[in-house]
Amino acid sequence: MELEIQIKTLPTLPGVYQYYDKNGTILYVGKAKNLKKRVSSYFTKNHEYGKTKILVKKIANIKHIVVDTETDALLLENNLIKKYQPRYNVLLKDDKTYPWICIKKERFPRVFLTRNVIKDGSEYFGPYTSVRTAKALLDLIKELYLLRSCNYDLSEKNIEDQKYKICLDFHIGNCKGGCEGLQTELSYNEDIGAIRNIIKGNFKESLKLFEDLMMRYANDMEFEEAQKIKEKIALLANYQAKSTVVNPSITNVDVFSIISDETYSYVNFFKIINGAIIQSYTTEIKKKLDETDKELLELTIVEIRQRFNSQSKEIYVPFEVDLGENLKVTIPKLGDKKRIVDLSLRNAKYYRQERFKQIKIVDPDRHVNRIMAQMQKDLRLTVEPRHIECFDNSNIQGTNPVSACVVFKNGKPSKKDYRHFNIKTVEGPDDFASMEEVVFRRYKRLLEEGQDLPQLIVIDGGKGQLSASLKSLDVLGLRNKIAIIGIAKRLEEIYYPEDSVPMYLDKTSESLKIIQQLRNEAHRFSITHHRNKRSKNSLTNEFEQIPGIGKQTIVSLLKHFKSTKRVSEASFEAIEKIVGKSKATKIVNYYQKK
Repeated sequence: MELEIQIKTLPTLPGVYQYYDKNGTILYVGKAKNLKKRVSSYFTKNHEYGKTKILVKKIANIKHIVVDTETDALLLENNLIKKYQPRYNVLLKDDKTYPWICIKKERFPRVFLTRNVIKDGSEYFGPYTSVRTAKALLDLIKELYLLRSCNYDLSEKNIEDQKYKICLDFHIGNCKGGCEGLQTELSYNEDIGAIRNIIKGNFKESLKLFEDLMMRYANDMEFEEAQKIKEKIALLANYQAKSTVVNPSITNVDVFSIISDETYSYVNFFKIINGAIIQSYTTEIKKKLDETDKELLELTIVEIRQRFNSQSKEIYVPFEVDLGENLKVTIPKLGDKKRIVDLSLRNAKYYRQERFKQIKIVDPDRHVNRIMAQMQKDLRLTVEPRHIECFDNSNIQGTNPVSACVVFKNGKPSKKDYRHFNIKTVEGPDDFASMEEVVFRRYKRLLEEGQDLPQLIVIDGGKGQLSASLKSLDVLGLRNKIAIIGIAKRLEEIYYPEDSVPMYLDKTSESLKIIQQLRNEAHRFSITHHRNKRSKNSLTNEFEQIPGIGKQTIVSLLKHFKSTKRVSEASFEAIEKIVGKSKATKIVNYYQKK
């Protein structure tokens, strides 16, 4: 796939991009708030540094992973750089990781900042891309709660034996002296529970404490301290409690998701090691028969795990799959595990969209064939609707009734085949009779001229308009030769002949979008013709009131002056040049009297 096409079809979402050379070696990993904009800049800017110029020349392929936020992109970039050590990445190659806040698993738990996640049952929150935010959170906690900072083993026996003595922290008011039994474990754990809520971002319960603390400082005339508390709360307002890219609650697992259409399926794979996404891969599968998503996902999971030599004992998937007894299958319903499956599904969807865009450019026939096959299936047709015609009526209180027929061929408007109809046999605002007339006139003419008939007729309206159209098809003997449906505006219901129960297509389906486009185009085309006719009639009627002025004179005047207003404001000499002295006199006299 050419780079230009890959860049054109990138999403405008946050994520991580990876550049590869012609040998498949990873050259560079980067993050972006807008993937398309960031990647495009590499190929449009004049780069100042020679190293960047060389990198751009070497790029042969681009891959990307979509994430929810810019923060997630930063974390994922960190994971991938540490795993692959790309040649052109200098930052983040060391073993530095982002900090976490740890609530240690022990009696009288300590709360501290760490960069090492140890699987000892302790609770870890984060990671924090901003150390400043993490430190501010800890400072705020210490302002609110008195916690121990020592690393003593405060077991019941050690406290009873008075093994430890209170230290300076107790004397300066930073600790309540749990080491000498001056604070109970229950009281300390209540504070830990409140701290856990604050770290998770549940500030509501602690908000009053914040306010009380600020007011206490303010009442004591310690305005600088009150301002510090205020600044810390403001800093934490945008604090993100959790990340779907890195989370210690998710151990070493593989994540799979699938999305399908009529002919292809797209499977996304995330590899998670020690709670971090280190690999993302999406593949396209061409369906051979009517394979289910379950069958395809089972086959693809086995193939991908072999390809990447995965040793994970657990996988997350969106629905039940059968993979033997040695592999644990989890179908997450809530929380972080569900979010990671949703993120995998989003990446599959975006990959599918990009493939559609690329195919549209490189192989437009395949794109059209896919859409036509999908429409045939969705609308329950016997043949693909390569030629579709849509009808719409337009009138205002029964005046100047018109109708329009728009034509789509291979899913695209064929404007040269559009037709307008002036209603001839119907008096007053009768949509049903108007629809019956134009459908009859349209297909009677096509039959007489031996032209191709459409595979599908779409009527803008519900059961009434559809029934009226069917009468015309019956008269012409086309009832079972052309499929016909009606689309009602309010809920986008699709009506079929002799079926009172409408069908509802998925609001995101391409079939519905094409029908909506047809309907909207027919409405636009009909309204434009109606306005032109109404405007022309109003102009013609005014001139026709002038004695001695015929149609040819009206045409000449409008052709030159463009409107009746300009004619009324024109001089005698100007009008005389167009229609002669006699008619000019009549026109000028008419407007003077008026």
